[in-house]
Amino acid sequence: MGTGKRWLLTAAVTVVCAVTVLAVPGTAFAAPAPPPSPGTTASVTVVADKDLEAVRKKLEKLYRAAAVATDEYNAADEKAQQQSAQVVRLAKKIVEGREKLDELKALAGAAAAAQYRGGGLPPEARLMLSEDPQEFLDGAGRVRQGQHATKGLLGEMTRTQQDLEQYAQDARAQMKRLEAGRKAKAEAQKKIEKKIAAAEKLESELEQEERERLARLEQQAADEAQAGWLGSGILDEMGGEATEQGRKAVAYATAQIGKPYQWGAEGPKTYDCSGLTSQAWISAGRSMPRTSQAQWEQLTRVDVTDMRPGDLVIYFDDASHVGMYVGDGTIVHAPRPGRTVTLAGAGSMPILGVVRPDAEEN
Repeated sequence: MGTGKRWLLTAAVTVVCAVTVLAVPGTAFAAPAPPPSPGTTASVTVVADKDLEAVRKKLEKLYRAAAVATDEYNAADEKAQQQSAQVVRLAKKIVEGREKLDELKALAGAAAAAQYRGGGLPPEARLMLSEDPQEFLDGAGRVRQGQHATKGLLGEMTRTQQDLEQYAQDARAQMKRLEAGRKAKAEAQKKIEKKIAAAEKLESELEQEERERLARLEQQAADEAQAGWLGSGILDEMGGEATEQGRKAVAYATAQIGKPYQWGAEGPKTYDCSGLTSQAWISAGRSMPRTSQAQWEQLTRVDVTDMRPGDLVIYFDDASHVGMYVGDGTIVHAPRPGRTVTLAGAGSMPILGVVRPDAEEN
């Protein structure tokens, strides 16, 4: 796609995003205010805008903190699921081990009973009393086999008992880790709910007209960041084509546009940021880390100039947000509580880096 077409598409996306923000259902726009008269009116408006800018930054900080806590929650949840599955596997091994030990004890008991029925004499003594040479030779072989079998039986019983003890020890350790993971998950949930409640309270204290101006300030900040990013000529350096799996992931992610953000959600009705990107790639046949931080740590990193559709753009220094690049300087992402899955400028937030789930594909 030529540079001119890219700029036109980017401009169109910017307009669509702006219209989406301003056309929230139920939003009523106030009539244009008359020009301010000389004196205090203009200064009051300026102060109000400054106050709203402070509110915008505070909201951004609260929702960022909620995003970090959401990553902590998702990571703890994933770990708890893995630990729980491990406990189940160990419990199954313990049951199987006990059943095996019972069988081995039964065999040992049968052997002891057979010896008792033979008059209490060991097989070697009974053999020495035999008067038939051939019987003696045949019996000698059976005695050696019996001795080996007895040793093998006792050895297997000992190993099974040791395995049982190890399984029980591992299960106890895994249960402790599981309990610690559940506590971490609960603590992360409290953080999320606290930050979101504070943000919602702050927004609820604004008048309708102030909320509208706040939305415009948010969009203005995003547009300015995107314009600065595009102004570097970054799009002229990009030209990578999506792989087949990348196209499938993009198709899945963009099909979710309009669905609400919900922390900890992986679809199909609601998503958080990493829930959207991970499920998009899982739908394309790729296993994926659950959180944005794990995606940043575990997936192959590529230069921003090499970005292609399907790549994941990781945001902020703490990797607390992620979106999927769809081409022409645009991402699809699940922004934050109170918002829906939407398109946005790839440079509208501070980029930490780019990762590629299908790095081995050319």
